[in-house]
Amino acid sequence: MRAGKILCTMVLVVVCGCATVPRQETVTMPVDVLKDKIKGAWAAQVIGVTFGTPVEFQYNGTMIQDYQEIPWYDGYMKETYEKDPGAYDDIYMDLTFVQVLEDEGLDAPAQSFADAFANAEYKLWFANQTARYNVLNGIAPPASGHWLNNPCADDIDFQIEADFAGLMCPGMVNSAAQVCDTVGHIMNYGDGWYGGVYVAAMYSLAFVSDDIDYVVEEALKTIPPESKFAQCMSDVIRWHKAEPDYWKATWFKVHRKWAEDIGSPRGVFKPFNIDAKINAAWVLMGLLYGDGDFTRTYEISTRCGDDADCNPASAGGILAAMKGYKKIPTYWKQGLAEVEPIDFKYTTISLNDAYEMSFKHAVEVIERNGGQVSGGNVTIKVQEPKAVPLEVAFEGHWPKEQISLGKQLTDEIEFEFDGIGFAVEGNAQKVGEEDYVFEIEMIIDGKSIERAKLPTKFIHRRFTPFWRYQLSPGRHKVRLKVLNPTDKAKLNLNYVVVYGDKPFRAKY
Repeated sequence: MRAGKILCTMVLVVVCGCATVPRQETVTMPVDVLKDKIKGAWAAQVIGVTFGTPVEFQYNGTMIQDYQEIPWYDGYMKETYEKDPGAYDDIYMDLTFVQVLEDEGLDAPAQSFADAFANAEYKLWFANQTARYNVLNGIAPPASGHWLNNPCADDIDFQIEADFAGLMCPGMVNSAAQVCDTVGHIMNYGDGWYGGVYVAAMYSLAFVSDDIDYVVEEALKTIPPESKFAQCMSDVIRWHKAEPDYWKATWFKVHRKWAEDIGSPRGVFKPFNIDAKINAAWVLMGLLYGDGDFTRTYEISTRCGDDADCNPASAGGILAAMKGYKKIPTYWKQGLAEVEPIDFKYTTISLNDAYEMSFKHAVEVIERNGGQVSGGNVTIKVQEPKAVPLEVAFEGHWPKEQISLGKQLTDEIEFEFDGIGFAVEGNAQKVGEEDYVFEIEMIIDGKSIERAKLPTKFIHRRFTPFWRYQLSPGRHKVRLKVLNPTDKAKLNLNYVVVYGDKPFRAKY
């Protein structure tokens, strides 16, 4: 074993890295060290979100070049809090779940978490918004996140809000995975769910190890190795070992092999990629190539592009769970004290509150799993990672073509396609001040399949208006009929993504 792999043994109190022990041993540290790690993890997330916000999804399928400065200065966090509070969507989503734990305890059911975020006033997108719509319209978890009910099931959503699960389970990766099972399946499935499980596992292990290689490799044992998510992460780890000093070489390799997005309709046939695994690759690259340095970790995970605020938040948070709040450089903490007492928008929780609440929940999980807090020290029973079950979203479905519609649906519309599934991209919009709820009947091959409600209210909208998978191979006719026409709103239909049962590969 490498020195420094596990921070401490069951008989040795440790403040920094020390001797190694086998898995399943206990780890003991001062209570103040655990508090400092939890505090650091939350603070580092906020730092990462703030740093990456100006470039979020501004560089899709391309990296942010080294000569482009990303601003950072004293007062920048306070400015972002005040002028762009929605930038912290992944933080206040996390805190929604933390509040449920605070109110209902560790055994809070999935429906409580689902109801809390579904009825919140903040804006959501992709898998989160689809799940919110599902929950509000009677589709309970875990069905709300299943790919047959959620075209964005493989997207990044739970990955960016799973931090709380790792922070409340220091050293207990399987307990973190159980929390992820309850919450993550509200909005995701398959690779989209694995992103959250992996991030939570890395947080969990970062509490008890100061070895980044060990943390990322051990955490990956929670993911089924036959999954594409695990294969992508394994590639990143392997490519880093081959070229440990040049992150851009690995970035190109990731794109060459893993850049395909087959699920999210807005990412198919476009450079836009909100798929969980490729964004998890950028988190992983920030950690590996950052090599324990906060600046390199933030810069690399941001400059990889795509979801360039959430990725540095995850990478920075994991690193800070390892090193603690006190080890975050002053450069990155400038202005932090100004915002720590401020409640995040849509919540009654500040960073200072989050520090205390997550510590409280961590102690509860530690004691429930055989650990203890005594004499100013906390003893954790470290768990050996076990793989969660295999899930595959969109299995047997391959993007085949995009059919342009470019129409407003006022009465009814028909389109035909050859394949086994489709997803319609579009949106309902109000005209004037009043919101409206369209009622649309979807008829496939002459059979009424669904009567869907499409609200114009943004936080209640159906993110993907229509979809259907697992149809029989061949030609199909889809008819969309407005049951309650109005001039108070409009329904825009932009295009249809069609899926076939065989992958097309260019012949060269």
